[in-house]
Amino acid sequence: MMKEVYHRDVCNFSCHMISYPSDSSYASTVFVTVDILQHHPGCRLIFVRQKERLMAQKEKLQCLKDFHKDTLKPSPGKSPGTRPEDEAEGKHPQREKWASKLDFVLSVAGGFVGLGNVWRFPYLCYKNGGGAFLIPYFIFLFGGGLPVFFLEVALGQFTSEGGITCWEKLCPIFTGIGYASIVIVSLLNIYYIVILAWGVYYLFQCFQPELPWAKCKQTWNTDRCIEDTYRKNKSLWLAANITNFTSPVTEFWERNVLSITSGIDDIGSIKWDLALCLLLVWVICFFCIWKGVKSTGKVVYITATFPFIMLIVLLFRGVTLPGASEGIKFYLNPNLTRLQDPEVWIDAGTQIFFSYAICLGAMTSLGSYNKYKYNCYRDCLLLGALNSGTSFVSGFAIFSVLGFMAQEQGVDIADVAESGPGLAFIAYPKAVTMMPFPTVWAILFFIMLLLLGLDSQFVEVEGQITSLVDLYPSFLRKGYRREIFIAIVCCISYLLGLAMVTKGGMYVFQLFDYYAASGVCLLWVAFFECVAVAWVYGADNFYDAVEDMIGYRPNSWMKWSWTVITPSLCMGCFIFSLVKYKPLKYNKIYEYPDWAIGVGWTLALASMICIPMVVVIKIIRSDGPLIERIKAVAAPVRGGASSRPADHRGPSDLTYPLDPNGNKGLLMKAPTHTIVETMM
Repeated sequence: MMKEVYHRDVCNFSCHMISYPSDSSYASTVFVTVDILQHHPGCRLIFVRQKERLMAQKEKLQCLKDFHKDTLKPSPGKSPGTRPEDEAEGKHPQREKWASKLDFVLSVAGGFVGLGNVWRFPYLCYKNGGGAFLIPYFIFLFGGGLPVFFLEVALGQFTSEGGITCWEKLCPIFTGIGYASIVIVSLLNIYYIVILAWGVYYLFQCFQPELPWAKCKQTWNTDRCIEDTYRKNKSLWLAANITNFTSPVTEFWERNVLSITSGIDDIGSIKWDLALCLLLVWVICFFCIWKGVKSTGKVVYITATFPFIMLIVLLFRGVTLPGASEGIKFYLNPNLTRLQDPEVWIDAGTQIFFSYAICLGAMTSLGSYNKYKYNCYRDCLLLGALNSGTSFVSGFAIFSVLGFMAQEQGVDIADVAESGPGLAFIAYPKAVTMMPFPTVWAILFFIMLLLLGLDSQFVEVEGQITSLVDLYPSFLRKGYRREIFIAIVCCISYLLGLAMVTKGGMYVFQLFDYYAASGVCLLWVAFFECVAVAWVYGADNFYDAVEDMIGYRPNSWMKWSWTVITPSLCMGCFIFSLVKYKPLKYNKIYEYPDWAIGVGWTLALASMICIPMVVVIKIIRSDGPLIERIKAVAAPVRGGASSRPADHRGPSDLTYPLDPNGNKGLLMKAPTHTIVETMM
């Protein structure tokens, strides 16, 4: 009897010792255990059973891992990141990641290399002093554009959250930055896609024996229409006693495509041909993003690369045309006296923020799909060079053609230089009618235009959807809910956009373009982004996070830009924009009524008011005295902001939990044992 009691006590002792081995007693525990197992068969049987149970548990865990690997891809029709076991256990579905690094690079390139690079930068360059405009452009590029662009991508990668929830984790008091970005990008998505609808309409019109805007014999032409090729011979149109003549391409644009009315007060009926083109573009946009970054990352292989090929083709065609050299000289001829005008600096700043698609939440959303250890700093610098380089090269492609057109018409280049829709739908279509094989060049131009705008559009919509889905992940990432939500957003945006395809829709479009996503709104958001990261969360803290992600600290000019340079540039440009503000005019003639100007400022303030409003709401909802409330909601959430996965811990991190008995040492890496009360 005493022997059995001894066996039981010794077995219990050894079981307890193996269950909780500490650092100091681990070696002695092993020797005691080995001695017991050698001399006591009963204990050996118990430990054999324990071992079998542990082996079965390991096999079960391995089966679960294999099951997770097999089901990592969503089931057919399910939203990305949806897994059966997550749905069964009620967990948040996993956040998807880019399939490859190239997916991210092409998505960002397609997102911010858009229509503004082709139709806005060249015009601003010639208007603001030619080559001299590059001085303020590069100052704002290195002092504002690149730092904010990298900040947004790194912020998304660090938090693995969209444009709203990333600020909630990093700096709760400035969550309004995310809401302001969502308001801007939502309004932008409504009117930007209308440009693509016009492009689709032009593309369909190209498939005719003769381009419809080349001659004056169409049903929509007036008696004042004179073909552009006849303008060189002044005797022809002077003999016709026509003083206020128009060109066929202008009448095609205003009288056929737009059927424009006298003003915004006369909105007119919907043009159903444009409405169908708008619907087609929204359907294409929906299917580009409906499966998340898995589908977006593949579509951009075409939409982001093909426009560059078309731009190179049009560049070579343009520089070989007669008169191209004069257009290029006009484009780059420096005029340093223009730098004294504050409007030149305002144009440079707003162009940088437009072309880099920052302050819209899209770059943050794209960065949130990166892996934690991805070197986003290197790629942001390369993408910045690609963006600005595309803007500069496109100027040669555009002004070489404008120089040719000016020579063919016998007019000055300043008379044919246009920007925005005027360049895309009047100047360039007019130029291709003077080239050999005009239909071919028109088709290539409008395909390039559509692809440039399409990937910018669906990347912005993807950023909008990601930011909203991240607010309610447990609800919107299950089953088909994400796809349904995208369809609802697209339908609402399409219905709101119908106001811009009416006969007076051009006035509504320009109102949105001038106020809703204006440079004033973007500069306002960029200023608070830098303040939140550099002064509230801390520039050094964010640099530590970037170093943890990419393995080294970026150049210190980034930190100085976030801290001083970018906020100063943004605030200075913001103030000058308000001082130099001019009410909106259409075609430099039509003045908008006061109520329309009021609607425009309402669109602008709808985004800008979000930041101070959320600050006030956060302070009111907190407890304590006012100073304590401000400190509480302004305190940076360092521990909870990072999305660092467990397998990327450094040597200073706790790989294993602390000893549950309160010892300072760490548990050894060993299978978890169950305390067994052995009885013989």
